[in-house]
Amino acid sequence: MDTLNKLRTQIDQVDRQLLQLLAQRLELVKQVGEVKHQQGLPIYVPEREAEMLNARRAEAETLGVSADLIEDVLRRIMRESYARENQFGFKTVNPAIKKIVIVGGGGKLGSLFARYFTLSGYYVEILEQQDWQSADKILNETDAIVVSVPIAKTVETIKRLKPYLTDNMLLVDLTSVKRAPLQAMLDVHAGAVLGLHPMFGPDIASMAKQVIVRCDGRFESRYQWLITQIQIWGAKFYQVEATEHDHSMTYVQALRHFSTFANGLHLSKQPVQLANLLALSSPIYRLELAMIGRLFAQDAELYADIILDKPENLAVIESLKQSYEESLAFFTHGDKQAFIDSFEQVKQWFGEYSEQFLKESRQLLQQANDYRQI
Repeated sequence: MDTLNKLRTQIDQVDRQLLQLLAQRLELVKQVGEVKHQQGLPIYVPEREAEMLNARRAEAETLGVSADLIEDVLRRIMRESYARENQFGFKTVNPAIKKIVIVGGGGKLGSLFARYFTLSGYYVEILEQQDWQSADKILNETDAIVVSVPIAKTVETIKRLKPYLTDNMLLVDLTSVKRAPLQAMLDVHAGAVLGLHPMFGPDIASMAKQVIVRCDGRFESRYQWLITQIQIWGAKFYQVEATEHDHSMTYVQALRHFSTFANGLHLSKQPVQLANLLALSSPIYRLELAMIGRLFAQDAELYADIILDKPENLAVIESLKQSYEESLAFFTHGDKQAFIDSFEQVKQWFGEYSEQFLKESRQLLQQANDYRQI
């Protein structure tokens, strides 16, 4: 035990040295953030990150240290670094923008964008549902209006803005459906129009590496400043037509949210205790339970609106039910070979992505297991 205690003491000393080095690194990150703020450089530079990780991996291997270990450690440190860089604010890309109004800016997503615009030096006002009697005053001399309201109220809200719009204004929405809101903006506004869909929730620590879908509307040159500003925050854009976006969201959002809800509903009706399931879970099942439980920690109305958005969603969900019935039939008929054949067909459809997803999920499982306490 004396030998073990001495070794543990040495480990504690090394851990303290690591803490000192982390504090030193974060201080350097602070200085980097200040320089980026002054020069208007983006928070996230993928080329720099990849170059640094490759170099550290190679150096780790020469020291007999797992390259995967050092990459895991550095990625977690970098995530903290990106979050810390936010506190220094961002360069104002377009100083000519004197006022931005966020309709629904009191909500979670609206307030997130309000904070980032403020950190970028813009003056921001909020227009909430109870403020429409003062809309004339709030929207007066506004340069950009960002609509961030529930899906079911988005088109109605856009139409309600029409009397207050002037041709020099930029009109943007942040809704997770795009075709109808974009068309509504084009119908009511003769000026610049842009549809955006942030592919993340309002609880992010940083915009670094986050994806925002971009559906162009009208007068791209007039909103290029906004694109550049958001890129400085660290986000990346994926440009797509509004109709194609909504078709893809049937699978990315509506189908996934429905199946997650159905799994949670089914579990809640079973004669099982969640604590027992967690205690007996493998890392993969625990992660699956976490993703189901995550849904029920959020806003039910949001998910209902996403699923009910268009008939296509319900048609695809109906096909999911048919796939469940088809899959169950393999086993009710005892047809193992049919299941294997179907499995192989799906495997071929995933192709090389299967191996990529296996690697990504392995990392997630390792992290989930690291935090396991029961």
